[in-house]
Amino acid sequence: MVRGSSRSSPRPLGGRSSRHQKAPWLYLAPALVVLGSLLVYPIYQLGLISLFQYTQAQVSGGEPTTFEGFGNYAEIFSDNQFWQVLLATVVFAAACVVSTLGVGCALAVLLTRVRAVPRLVLMLAALGAWATPAVTGSTVWLFLFDADFGPVNRVLGLGDHSWTYGRFSAFFLVLLEVVWCSFPFVMVTVYAGIRAVPGEVLEAAALDGASHWRIWRSVLAPMLRPILVVVTIQSVIWDFKVFTQIYVMTNGGGIAGQNLVLNVYAYQQAFASSQYGLGSAIGIVMLLILLAVTLVYLRLLRRQGEEL
Repeated sequence: MVRGSSRSSPRPLGGRSSRHQKAPWLYLAPALVVLGSLLVYPIYQLGLISLFQYTQAQVSGGEPTTFEGFGNYAEIFSDNQFWQVLLATVVFAAACVVSTLGVGCALAVLLTRVRAVPRLVLMLAALGAWATPAVTGSTVWLFLFDADFGPVNRVLGLGDHSWTYGRFSAFFLVLLEVVWCSFPFVMVTVYAGIRAVPGEVLEAAALDGASHWRIWRSVLAPMLRPILVVVTIQSVIWDFKVFTQIYVMTNGGGIAGQNLVLNVYAYQQAFASSQYGLGSAIGIVMLLILLAVTLVYLRLLRRQGEEL
């Protein structure tokens, strides 16, 4: 009689693969806990306050808190000023993002073509601008363009021209400061990406007669697209929620609110007018807009076959 085989059947690999899939999440767990406590809970509280009538009377306990539902959202959406401020915010943020990416990428390419000493000087100058607090940088730029004592007006021969009086000149002045303090991040990140590109690829493109612009457009930009995605999304988030530069350089939003952006508008509603529910609703709207822009941007890139 033939005995049955004593060999056991092969063990399934599902358990091992399951452990491998869980391992990254275990490593990320501490960071996720910190982010959850610092981001998720405040966002939850912001959304909760936006659903109530929450003014100074409720804060001091003089009146009870009443549930408004989406009443605060209906109020801001029916306000013409909100839509005007939203349009100004979108246009201003788009101009800042495009300018920041243009300056940062151009200087990153320049860093690869200069010698060590000029590269070090440029890097230190850029990092100094990046490390400067927004309040300090805004104050310095206000002095540079001051109507009475600013050196820019003297060099350009503009006399006592006030840059902060007109709506577009004030936005332009703030844009310059925003780009000045934001381009170092783009420059350093893109420069690191360029250095990681194999030199043989760039040499082959140069031997084929490609110009600097053609090398950037046809070789570097496609290879650096994941990095460009990161810096673009970061720039959109930062520039869309600009507050300090606008508040300091236009004295709280300009003459009759002509230089308001959503962040400053939310601050005015929440703290100047003590309408904390309205201010919170504007903050939630800003959050949803940024999430929508980021998701749409990533989806478009995925449709183009990019691995993110």
